Amino acid sequence: MARLFLLRHAKAGWAPPGTHDFDRPLEPGGAADAEEMGQAMRAGGYVPDMTLCSTALRARQTLEGVAMHADTGRVVYLPALYSEDAAGYLSIIRENGGDGSLLVIGHNPMMEDLATAFSEEGDEEARAILHYGFPTSGLAIIGFGGSLKTAAPGEGHLEAFLTPARP
Repeated sequence: MARLFLLRHAKAGWAPPGTHDFDRPLEPGGAADAEEMGQAMRAGGYVPDMTLCSTALRARQTLEGVAMHADTGRVVYLPALYSEDAAGYLSIIRENGGDGSLLVIGHNPMMEDLATAFSEEGDEEARAILHYGFPTSGLAIIGFGGSLKTAAPGEGHLEAFLTPARP
């Protein structure tokens, strides 16, 4: 059984004048949330064989925070995860996935679109949380009966949807 982890990057600040959106850094709270999601991944035994990460600064910093507390497997940085739409993300997942587990660190609305499309079934509480959106540092854990190379909408099972604790 293959497993897909979809992690939206942590909360980033607004781009200062003269800074491109691509170069927006995490806010301090976002950095803490990324570390918290790494701790949650370790506690849940969620260990990807491979991580695909957007090359945008906020995604790379999210990966750094997660990796402080959890195994992220082999890491591949893909510029396309910054610019592609949900169909592009699906192609990337199929190209890089297999029978194991894959973590994708990317951006909305692609993360929400994919999580919703893949998980028409699954944990009711997790589906209810996802129904209200895919927050920064949100992590959808989706199981598939077959390989990620053939993943398609409606074929996944939402096992859990984790979000950072908010004070």
